[in-house]
Amino acid sequence: MSNYLETTANVYKEAALKPDVGLCCTTTPIWQLPGLTIPKIMQEMNYGCGSTVHPRDLINNPKILYVGVGGGMEVLQFAYFSRQAEGVIGIDIVDEMLTACEKNLVEAENQNPWFESSFVSLRKGTALQLPVDDCTVDIAAQNCLFNIFTKEDLKMALAEMYRVLKPHGRLVLSDPVTEQHMPDSLKNDEKLRALCLSGSLPLQEYLDMITEAGFGTVEVRAKRPYRILSPGQYDTQELIVLESVEVCAIKDPMPEDGPCIFTGKTAIYYGNEEYFDDHKGHVLMPNQPLSICDKTAKAISSLQRKDIYISDATYFYDGGGCC
Repeated sequence: MSNYLETTANVYKEAALKPDVGLCCTTTPIWQLPGLTIPKIMQEMNYGCGSTVHPRDLINNPKILYVGVGGGMEVLQFAYFSRQAEGVIGIDIVDEMLTACEKNLVEAENQNPWFESSFVSLRKGTALQLPVDDCTVDIAAQNCLFNIFTKEDLKMALAEMYRVLKPHGRLVLSDPVTEQHMPDSLKNDEKLRALCLSGSLPLQEYLDMITEAGFGTVEVRAKRPYRILSPGQYDTQELIVLESVEVCAIKDPMPEDGPCIFTGKTAIYYGNEEYFDDHKGHVLMPNQPLSICDKTAKAISSLQRKDIYISDATYFYDGGGCC
């Protein structure tokens, strides 16, 4: 599969020259924000599987990096929150996609009085060698790009994102995952990999690669059904279900006992004492739910208390947790 990145570039060259509405199917609605109008062409070129734009990440005029610009929709959405010269850096390796994005941003400027094209700096480059200085961005994001990479290249891409982020900066990702076996014939099909179908990893393996890059805190914010690879249509003996996952990885120091990974678990104390304290920084008040990371959930579960309920992972986490 030595030429899979070239195949990918050709797929998105064609998608830039002739928008392909069915290329990807985002699983989240398009943001409806006051004063924000997204040109139709950007919506048609929304080649993602979820969203990486979360208002709670975008405070205090952040510097934002977005890799794989597509038609520019998420670049525009990020600029809505940044609104500063070169506040958003958009990276793409495909010349035709950069040209299309630049054209679409001009159209966005015509439709949005607040927006200026100078808010976005478009640069040619690859996720494997970002044309961005160390520790210079607050938010780094990619949507349905990293799942294309082989594991070796994914490791490089995650390391690059970690490099350019400031301390406590956030990497926001949206990618397909699958818990089922992906046949080698599909994994090695360059076109299917380019179409964001056959490079999908199991969620835990995906999270492991993120934490191995050094991110000390990881939030799984959403997980939804995405696509089906069925026998007869693809070279598989079983139905393969792909899910779209949205993850935020924070460049926090790595805790001595391992990363804090939030998958939507909650603890509720319902005992007779005033509160429960595990003496490790986690205090549970009676019948007040607390979001907890998987590490804390495991530690409390090991106590085998009869007065603490711990939920299963919901794969939906919106902050306010134990760490």
